[in-house]
Amino acid sequence: MRRFTWMMALWLPIACFSQGSIGSLTGDESVFYAQTKQVNQFFLRFNGEEDVQGKRMYPGNPAYHDLKTRKKYLNMLFDNSSPVISSDAKFVFIDDALNKKNPAFLDFYSKGWFAEVATSFLYKKEKVDIILYLKIEKQHDGYKWVISNVFFDRFNSWFVHLNDTANLKYFIHPMSHELDFMNLHKAFREPENLDYYFEKEYQPDMTAMFVMEMKTGNLSFVAVNNVKFHIFQVPNWYFELSWFNRNNVNSGWLISNVIRVNDKEKRDLMRNYTHFN
Repeated sequence: MRRFTWMMALWLPIACFSQGSIGSLTGDESVFYAQTKQVNQFFLRFNGEEDVQGKRMYPGNPAYHDLKTRKKYLNMLFDNSSPVISSDAKFVFIDDALNKKNPAFLDFYSKGWFAEVATSFLYKKEKVDIILYLKIEKQHDGYKWVISNVFFDRFNSWFVHLNDTANLKYFIHPMSHELDFMNLHKAFREPENLDYYFEKEYQPDMTAMFVMEMKTGNLSFVAVNNVKFHIFQVPNWYFELSWFNRNNVNSGWLISNVIRVNDKEKRDLMRNYTHFN
């Protein structure tokens, strides 16, 4: 399975805000209120539905969904220390997100975003790293997070031959049916090459393998090491949301990467990483 390597390419520094610049708040108090401490809070601030003091805003409030207010908040929702967000990309992203005719809003319960959770497990008593991809799924009258895909490099290494389409050594002869497929022993004699004998469209189900290894006791959970979110709800853009623990205003859940992507790229990424159609 491919990883998000291409997403690491475009980051750049942006302007910082002083601790005493938020309303009438100063010093440590401004840091406390300015931090975006929850993902839900990030969504509200992105949409212009909460101010930097943590107070919800509703229709009727002049600042609710106000584009000028949102522009100020969006500038504060970027990681100022990111080496891969260019000032140009940031400017165009904000300009597109706040399009006067069709401004973008984030919806916690809609498709178009997922979580990437870096975890530690014990695999046959060896500590290993596994990435879990989770998405929001509707259940009856509510919603829940569900595991939709898994990346474990050990699983991946078992299928290195899947892209080796030029190899002609391993195959089941087209007349094998006349011999009651007696030559199947050839395919099963070398399990390490078994994937050559599957149809060319075959893709291993990593989640099924993960469940099997858990149920047989080969895998046991240890800890969550890191969480980040991949969000595709802004037209023509992808951005990554990461947690930063700092003792200043630029802290909490912040945009750590932003890249222009078209609709096809969005669909492919969602499908490849989360099985989210």
